[in-house]
Amino acid sequence: MRAAVFHDRHDVRVEDVAPPATVGPNEVLLRPFFCGICGTDLHEYAFGPIVIPTEPHALTGASAPQIFGHEFSARVVELGADVTSVAVGDRVSVMPLITCGTCYYCRRGLNHLCVVMACTGLSWGGGGIAELVVVQERQVSVLPDAVSDVQGALIEPAAVAAYGVDQTGFGAGDTILITGAGPIGALSALYSHAAGASRIFVSEPNAERRALIEGFGIAEVLDPTVQDVPAVVRALTGGIGVDVAAECSGHQNGLTAALDSVRSAGTVSQVGLHVRPATIDPMALSNRDITLVGTWCYPVYDWPRIIALVASGRFPVEKVVSEIIDVENIVAGGFDRLLDPEGDAQKLLVRVGGSPS
Repeated sequence: MRAAVFHDRHDVRVEDVAPPATVGPNEVLLRPFFCGICGTDLHEYAFGPIVIPTEPHALTGASAPQIFGHEFSARVVELGADVTSVAVGDRVSVMPLITCGTCYYCRRGLNHLCVVMACTGLSWGGGGIAELVVVQERQVSVLPDAVSDVQGALIEPAAVAAYGVDQTGFGAGDTILITGAGPIGALSALYSHAAGASRIFVSEPNAERRALIEGFGIAEVLDPTVQDVPAVVRALTGGIGVDVAAECSGHQNGLTAALDSVRSAGTVSQVGLHVRPATIDPMALSNRDITLVGTWCYPVYDWPRIIALVASGRFPVEKVVSEIIDVENIVAGGFDRLLDPEGDAQKLLVRVGGSPS
């Protein structure tokens, strides 16, 4: 079967690989439709291996070369002997985290912090950018007719965005600043709107990304290269600042702007992944009683909630997709384009199967 395989940094090959040999009793065999290229995938391609293990993973035994893909929708084509929650032919979205279930964090429902966590498409014997992949039954959630295959491939990044907003303590009627309008920032804006934000501000230096958010018609979009974002936000909120902020840029400037824009006793969540250390002013946290919280992935049980919100029409996740590309073009048309600082690509999906939706 054809698959996109990571071998080393700047070495991803679309090649023929052996299909899955067996389906365990609690596993399902899937035929992926669409798969997103995630920021984690980009980091692996540009700087890796980072997350992808070079020695057998402690939980799964997987190691490079690794089939990419952890944001995907698929159809069920075969069931393990003990599988009961899905049927052959079901369309599903995949929650890619694989956890031990027995460590300190898993036993407390914090499976996303599992000490030996693995991930489909990064540290598992398969991934979503392949014609077939085996996953655990507990990883799949059935998509209702109201959710398309494209939307199903966006449940994973949507869950990241939702968790980042939720961790601020956001409530209906709150004001929010989102720094960074990449895919997660854009989804954070859409989620905040669905959750009842009274006012949404988005700060983004890239003109293409600003245009995308402006097209949503739900946010006031700021250009930090020519505007003093905290000053503008305070001026537009009666001198107070926003109730909460989600920092989605993974950049020092975005973090500083978020901390300076939030009101006293407000909360900032760090959602974007920083690839280098950043600095903060701890005294400012104390003087203004600000809370800064980190976020990692999402609750593993959140798929049905996110799917239901998408199905309602209130969370149109498909709006963040700028293009769907063929798997054979994933390097030049996918990874290289997304890493181009002057590029116009936002969120790219890879068409793995033949889904028309």
